[in-house]
Amino acid sequence: MQSLENNLTIERLPISEKVAYGLGDFASSMFWKLFSMFMLFFYTDVFGISAAAVGTMFLVTRVWDAANDPIMGVISDRTTTKWGRFRPFLLWVAVPFGIIGVLTFTTPDFNETGKLVYAYVTYTLMMMVYTAINVPYGSLMGVMSSDGEQRTSLASWRFIGAFSGGLFVTSTANSLIEHFSEGRTEAVGFQITIAIYAIVAAILFILVFLGTKERVIPEKEKTGSLKEDIKDLWKNKPWFIMLGANISTLIFISMRDGSILFYFKYVVGDQVVSLFGNTYVWSSTSLSSAYMSIWLATNIIGVILAKPLSSRLGKKNTFILSALTSAVFSFIFFFIAPDQIIAIYGLNILLGISSGIVLPLGWSMYADIADYSEWKTGRRATGLVFSSGSMSQKFGWTIGGALSGWMLGAFGFEPNVEQTEIAILGIRLMISVIAGIGALMAFIFIRSYNLDEEMMRIVKNDLTKEKEEELITV
Repeated sequence: MQSLENNLTIERLPISEKVAYGLGDFASSMFWKLFSMFMLFFYTDVFGISAAAVGTMFLVTRVWDAANDPIMGVISDRTTTKWGRFRPFLLWVAVPFGIIGVLTFTTPDFNETGKLVYAYVTYTLMMMVYTAINVPYGSLMGVMSSDGEQRTSLASWRFIGAFSGGLFVTSTANSLIEHFSEGRTEAVGFQITIAIYAIVAAILFILVFLGTKERVIPEKEKTGSLKEDIKDLWKNKPWFIMLGANISTLIFISMRDGSILFYFKYVVGDQVVSLFGNTYVWSSTSLSSAYMSIWLATNIIGVILAKPLSSRLGKKNTFILSALTSAVFSFIFFFIAPDQIIAIYGLNILLGISSGIVLPLGWSMYADIADYSEWKTGRRATGLVFSSGSMSQKFGWTIGGALSGWMLGAFGFEPNVEQTEIAILGIRLMISVIAGIGALMAFIFIRSYNLDEEMMRIVKNDLTKEKEEELITV
């Protein structure tokens, strides 16, 4: 009886709980941005591994990591504790997450083969603990409330946390690394900086555990077997569409993220900037830090706009608008000269807002897909649906990361030297045209998505009526 009542209760979640939930993606995004923006640079320019080898490592380790996502979804769906199904993992994995994060950015004095093996092992472990804490965290949104509006609000708070965490890293990382490298090496600077972020992340994950509550509790008979869950997923057309759209979106984001440090260090360089009648000399490091911070700050604006836009236009149409404008702005970026700093930053603002809109929509739409699956099959597999969303992100991240490493190698990139014209062309293509193709693919996929607001009202009403009838029979 209690679980049925929980399913029927629709309540507005308190702001404190939404903020607590958002802290989880603040923690995750600190490391996500370290991986997407700093990892390739760290491995090539600090640890001394070739770009092509890093690209292959990203492909191998991230494919394995993506395969772990649905496994973790199945595990969390079938976990039963007094704290719920998903919250316990935030408590259990928080400390291992921090420890392995530090080890991943540690540089033992090995030969080239030893360095590569160490990178494979630590990066694989890092991705596994990232999955072990983030799949349950993502699934938690689907059971904190059954109301679509509350889920969209939670998704917005989640991504406000995500971009705030990313902004925290991009605005502090270069300064902290430089500070802790004084009198030491850049490698030590990286290690100490990551240790600080790791402690913050572990504390925040524990706060999410303490500050949230699971309310949507499926009846035991609605939890199917693994075979049934996978079969249901393969028959779910909206899930396939979101899979493609999510993968494409992450290709776009990871290509841009992974290119920024290389673009400013090797293409833009130090610049003399005239602004409001004053002249400033900005180093490439300062320019890249400011660029990353603006990119993430404007992402937050996009996240905030997601809810009002989707309420007015619908989730699908808002997603289409975001993906298409992101693609167009990315293609335009290629034609901006490296010394046109104001234009580079201005287009970065437009890209940040347009791409920020799409991300909370994706997770809110996955919650709708979980409801649609229950409506079609009579079984609910929230963890598997959300883990597949995480898996699609990982695949997009995998493809984008591998392409970045391979493109650098193919265009003749060599770390810490002046680059050839062809290498510079490759870096410019990575941050603009190639990234833009990912956004264009997301636009193409999402046009076929059919769970509009009217369809979801039907799904919601039918599920509510079904539960009311079950209550009467009980």
